[in-house]
Amino acid sequence: MTEPTALALARDILLAQPFSRLVGADVRAFGDGGATLELPIREDLRQQNGFVHGGVLSYAADNAITFAAGSVLGAAVLTAGFSIDYVRPAVGVTLRARAEVLHASRRQAVVRCELLTLDEEGGETLCALAQGTVRAVG
Repeated sequence: MTEPTALALARDILLAQPFSRLVGADVRAFGDGGATLELPIREDLRQQNGFVHGGVLSYAADNAITFAAGSVLGAAVLTAGFSIDYVRPAVGVTLRARAEVLHASRRQAVVRCELLTLDEEGGETLCALAQGTVRAVG
C-alpha cells in the first residue's frame, strides 16, 4: 500500500470513531511502525486550571499507540494495556501524539508515544510519555 493510500485509510478509520470526531483528531502520519495524531486544543478539552485534561492526553496516547502498531500488525488490533506519565501541564494550541513501534512480533507490538503540545509558532513541548502493548485480533 502506498503511503498516501495508507494515510487515507488510517484517516478513514479514525473518522469512523465518534469520539475522535468529537475531539477533532486527525492522523498526520502513518506507516512503517509509526503514527502521529493531532488535535486542536480547545477550551472544552481543558480542566479547571486551564490545562488539557489528562483524559484527552490518554485518549491521544491510546489511539496513536494503536495506529502505530496497526501499521505493522494490520488493521485488526486492540490495545492490551498502556501506561502514561505526565511530565508537565499541557498548554498550547495543538496536541500531538507521536508513536513508534519499539518491538513487534506476528501478533503483538510494544509502542512508545510522546505527547507534545505545539505553540503558535509550531514549537513542541513534551507533556507526557506513554508506552503500550497492542495485540492483533481475529
